[in-house]
Amino acid sequence: MDAQIIEMDSHPAPAKRRGRAQRATDRANIIPLRFDTRAVPAYHLLGEAALVALEDQADWILEHIGIECRGDDVALDLFAQAGARVQGQRVRFERGLARQLCATAPEHFALHARDPHNTVTLGGDHIVLMPGYGSPFVSDLDHGRRYATLADFENFVKLAYMSPHLHHSGGTVCEPTDVPVNKRHLDMVHAHLRLSSKPFMGGVTSPQRARDCIDMARIVFGSDFVANNAVMQGNINVNSPLVFDDTMSGALRVYAEANQCVCVSPAIFGGAMGPVTPAAMAAQTLAEAMAGIALTQLVRQGCPVVFGSFHSTMNLRTGALTFGMPEANLVTMALSQLGRRLGVPVRSGGGQITASNAPDGQAMQDSANAMWATMLSGCHQVWHAAGWLEGGLTMSYEKFILDLDNCGAFLRLFQSMVVNEETLSRDSYLEAGPGQNFLSTAHTMRHFAAANYESLLPDAGPYETWKDNGSQTAAQRANGRWKDMLAGYVQPPMEQATQQALAEFVAHRKASMPDEWY
Repeated sequence: MDAQIIEMDSHPAPAKRRGRAQRATDRANIIPLRFDTRAVPAYHLLGEAALVALEDQADWILEHIGIECRGDDVALDLFAQAGARVQGQRVRFERGLARQLCATAPEHFALHARDPHNTVTLGGDHIVLMPGYGSPFVSDLDHGRRYATLADFENFVKLAYMSPHLHHSGGTVCEPTDVPVNKRHLDMVHAHLRLSSKPFMGGVTSPQRARDCIDMARIVFGSDFVANNAVMQGNINVNSPLVFDDTMSGALRVYAEANQCVCVSPAIFGGAMGPVTPAAMAAQTLAEAMAGIALTQLVRQGCPVVFGSFHSTMNLRTGALTFGMPEANLVTMALSQLGRRLGVPVRSGGGQITASNAPDGQAMQDSANAMWATMLSGCHQVWHAAGWLEGGLTMSYEKFILDLDNCGAFLRLFQSMVVNEETLSRDSYLEAGPGQNFLSTAHTMRHFAAANYESLLPDAGPYETWKDNGSQTAAQRANGRWKDMLAGYVQPPMEQATQQALAEFVAHRKASMPDEWY
């Protein structure tokens, strides 16, 4: 979207002091009040010929190699009825069939939040940032690295809720290892619904756990509303290369039957789950995603979906995963183009990801590199935008704050530049002539509060002040910031009857089954 240009009078009169309402309007002219859309256009990495070649490769994979649906006869029957060739558990698609089956998925849709002000749109020029996902460990400067608990999970839900730079509460922000495996989904969704009023994700580790999560959403939103609107997402990981197991395809079908958003996320590490080259990784990701999206539409036409991915390169000498590397960033940009051509919202395979074990310079370099490609790609949803360390094994409290700060700066940048009479400010030059400063001009007074992005982290100040204050690193300053945020947390309101119904549901489901720790 180009910056807006408005014609100006050639000789404007000096500005007068304005009232509070007018000053608020002036600020809104420069910085939008809600940062959930992008005004900077997506970067188009590949031309038409390259994109067609990637799509042709994806069709070739689906036609000649196919995908496997292991243990899910219902999914196999749905594919067979749609015209795919099913032999045992292998499913092959004639050229173009998978794309044709994906065509009924919406190009954009609303993901409703408990607080309507927090409802987001996936697709178009909208962008939705959310925290990391799936880490079994957490870390902070006070207690080091340790297994995550439900208390840690709840802390990160609170932090995500409080941040204006995250639009989504996330899913398994960290794995609460002090809760039995078969009951964790109940506590996690309960926390998302109670402690936040932003969109959230449900469990997918079994079809029944997916049903539990949807039932909890029905308690809060109402069954009729859930039947006709997406209020939650389920993340369906493909067991790359080219396999859907019955846990994933079964959970996919549960979410699709309930008309809830399904994010199909192939996970390809180049050289392990697919060939090493970026082109092959992109084409295989497209093939696997189309198969999953096609299944959602066979279960329920029009079911909202997201074309997801998680991809990484590897150090082929050691086998270690690498993040923020140029090859993976190229795949990120290519997949956003392919997703837009497929006609569905795209979840980036990037985010603020890193292989670093600490919230240090490497962590932020990896994360910034990956996030630049992510934001430039034009994707619609960014997972792992905050907190990720150690290749996803750890959620760091300090990294979460450092990443939030970077998210805010990126969101501000992608609002682009407004060019109009107010932002060019000819009156300032009439008020402050050559050799004078502009600190006290009427224009500066009107806009100083919102003119520039303000960091979440305390200002380190000049060297002498920084030294006198303990020579704190950015991570140390972030440590104080997350503690301040949690101390100031206020739970969003929920009707007492709804709270009670949720608590009773969770208690009943937990009592209905023995604890399982694996």
